[in-house]
Amino acid sequence: MALWRWRRRGVKAARRYPVPLTVHQLWMVALSAPVSRDRGASRTTLYPYTRIDDDGARRWLADQWKITSRGELVGRLDELSRTGYRARAYRLTGVAPLAWDAALYVDITRRGFAGGLIDEADAWTALKNIVPAVVGTYGSWHEYAAHYLLGRKVWREGLRGAGDPDLPASQSVADEHLRALLDPENRSSPWNKAPWNAISHPDRTC
Repeated sequence: MALWRWRRRGVKAARRYPVPLTVHQLWMVALSAPVSRDRGASRTTLYPYTRIDDDGARRWLADQWKITSRGELVGRLDELSRTGYRARAYRLTGVAPLAWDAALYVDITRRGFAGGLIDEADAWTALKNIVPAVVGTYGSWHEYAAHYLLGRKVWREGLRGAGDPDLPASQSVADEHLRALLDPENRSSPWNKAPWNAISHPDRTC
């Protein structure tokens, strides 16, 4: 009954997970910042929402990715880390935008944690696994953002070509969101709180 009341009230996620992230942890979470445009999304915590919504995380994974079990989650993460959508993008553009797959990888990991498919330790392990490839490919959040947008464009055009009636937000919406994340004056941007090179330096508490 207590757990039901907790969910019913929409308690702030920070109350369940009060320990602040380290800079390295924030950097890893921030890889999914381009995906997190919703008003209730959190871009600075491992939990993907500002308020507890475990059921919502499970519904989203099932509806968007057909993920309903730990095994399906792990399989999808493995696919995104090895090939993902960048293989198709490379065939079309000659560029393999790892950033698009990395953002989806981190987003799915966080929602899998929220939905109870993996625990917190496994979620952090999954995020750490994607870091070497991302750091080895990009040298700044600007480069990461550019490849994310390229990957998203190829993905969106693929949906359009398939006649999908439920197209996601326009590219201009994604462009504006990325501009806000990259704005040096935006104090709420996780990319300003965890600069790109921070992951290559000793970790510290935010």
